[in-house]
Amino acid sequence: MKIAISGKGGVGKTTVAANLIYLFAKNGFDVFAVDADPDASLGLALGVDPQKLEKLTPLADMEDIIAEKSGGKGAFYNLDPDVEDVVDDYSLQQGRVKFLIMGGIKQAGTACYCRESSFLNAVLNSLLLDKKEVVVLDMSAGIEHLTRGTARGVDMVLIVTEPTRTSLKTTGVVKRLADDLGVKEVKILGNKIRRPEEEKFLKDNFSPDEFIGVLPFEEKVWEDSMADSAAGFAEEDLLNGVEIIYQKISAKRG
Repeated sequence: MKIAISGKGGVGKTTVAANLIYLFAKNGFDVFAVDADPDASLGLALGVDPQKLEKLTPLADMEDIIAEKSGGKGAFYNLDPDVEDVVDDYSLQQGRVKFLIMGGIKQAGTACYCRESSFLNAVLNSLLLDKKEVVVLDMSAGIEHLTRGTARGVDMVLIVTEPTRTSLKTTGVVKRLADDLGVKEVKILGNKIRRPEEEKFLKDNFSPDEFIGVLPFEEKVWEDSMADSAAGFAEEDLLNGVEIIYQKISAKRG
């Protein structure tokens, strides 16, 4: 199962990603947890030791590795480098979970833009098309790391949204991008729901087929976000109702 999780900043997509990663691992799956958000907070949400996180270099910043894999630092480079060892050797393992950080994609016109993009694209190809493990991508508000080629390996784009107009606008943009890339399943998950009216608001804006469910607002998420703990993700950290969402997603495996 390969899942890309996206949504407007602040909707809780990283928390949702961490919950799903934990549940896949708990149920016996080996998981690649990929932080593809420039803000890079998935590691903390998973309870990875902050000191180990500080030493983990984003793939996009590995200049020597990128040069080695792409054929040197000259004007010509390999558009399809062999990165099979990269995703294994440069990830941080915690139990059944291998965690890695993609890093931001540089804008066109900056140094090594094409070389880095080819490298990251090859990494995603390896993860999404070659690896047998579950892959969970914590994306930014968009899905800019995905291309038409890598999107072939994505089983689902899960868009996390709050019951607000601004969040719905972002959800619509991501949904169109995912549809354009040909992603098989695009599902909407309502988060931070406080009242029945908020759930109804979301359901009124999406079809039953694309709306996968809702998760309630929880004060403990705010409390946990202030903690600096390396204790790891635990059962008590799970969001209320997230196991139902996990079951719906895992039922689509295969």
